[in-house]
Amino acid sequence: MTTDNDADGPPRLALIVALVVAVVAVGAALTVAARHHPGKRPAAPVPIATVPAPHADSADCRALLDALPAQLGDYRRAELLAPAPQGAAAWTAEDGEAVVLRCGLDRPADFVVGSPIQVVDHVQWFEVREGDRATWYVVDRKVYLALTLPPESGPTPIQEVSDLIADTVAAVPIRPGPPR
Repeated sequence: MTTDNDADGPPRLALIVALVVAVVAVGAALTVAARHHPGKRPAAPVPIATVPAPHADSADCRALLDALPAQLGDYRRAELLAPAPQGAAAWTAEDGEAVVLRCGLDRPADFVVGSPIQVVDHVQWFEVREGDRATWYVVDRKVYLALTLPPESGPTPIQEVSDLIADTVAAVPIRPGPPR
């Protein structure tokens, strides 16, 4: 018969403690590494200029904002820099580029009879370009919405937002301004 005192090697309890310590240390190292990975750092708050949005507090905007996803394609939901305008949300990519959504805006001044419209997943959009950025306005809902996209954003953000809009905000006939 063999006792713990006669056995070769370290006592069993010491081995178990060493194994537990090693597992905890590896877990802690992986947690620290994941939190400090460059792609996982929290993005800086996104500054958004205030523009007139008289319907930003509407039930439609509140429903849409409450349903916004944490991610749009490669863009992750971002905090807004205070003071954040009502009815706004943003998502950022690792390169810092932002997708910005605004709800409750006035009809875009350039949206007049005869303006070209594009339909994305049952939602009608009107595009306004400024330099290399495009702002797409939803023109067939009770409230006007705008989605500003950075260059090279691809179609995913507008497709995903279109699906969400179609599910949360009722469609209405378009209301363009008079031709200029």
